[in-house]
Amino acid sequence: MGRPRILIADDHAMVLDAFRKLLEPSYDVVGTVTDGQALLRAAEALAPDVVLVDLAMPHLNGLDALERLRQNRPRIRLIVFTMQEDADTAREAIRRGAAGYVIKSSGSSELFAAIDQVLQGKVYVSEVIARGPSGVFATQAVRNNKTAGLTIRQREVLQLLAEGKSMKAAAAILDVTPRTIAFHKYSMMEQLGFKTTAELVQHAVKLGLVTPIPDP
Repeated sequence: MGRPRILIADDHAMVLDAFRKLLEPSYDVVGTVTDGQALLRAAEALAPDVVLVDLAMPHLNGLDALERLRQNRPRIRLIVFTMQEDADTAREAIRRGAAGYVIKSSGSSELFAAIDQVLQGKVYVSEVIARGPSGVFATQAVRNNKTAGLTIRQREVLQLLAEGKSMKAAAAILDVTPRTIAFHKYSMMEQLGFKTTAELVQHAVKLGLVTPIPDP
């Protein structure tokens, strides 16, 4: 039996390089990607056993990427690898399809433990989350979906528009027509009661789909 195949998704090139070097002696690192849409394509083409995915990624955030992968490639074991030490986010990630949630500041031994556990069909959550002040982490899914009411496609369109992409550019990334992007945009505006694109962008920031640009 060959070594487990690992795909890593993170928007920081230095992080990708560091974790590729860390994991290569023990696993077959089949690829690295820097955005959520590239992750979906790579998972389809490379058929990894495990995907390590950061939450904050351009074009498609980690949570929505998890949900897409769970639908399209249900046999892949998904591990969120993030700086967010938040139990609610961890629960939401597991609800969306993650089998593991590992904090980047944890020791490397915890990452290896998470990979080995999820390959055995188990769920792994970093101790800093599992033993946090809120008590023992429940691996059961909680219905705390901040984007409730929006479809996955709508969230994809919302994130791209909030990142400053034109409708034409967003259409190219999602491989649809600009008319389709416009349809989703105006459907969301009507659904959410917004009148301007700026209100949509502010909504995306509140949902955590994009990071607000700090004032100069």
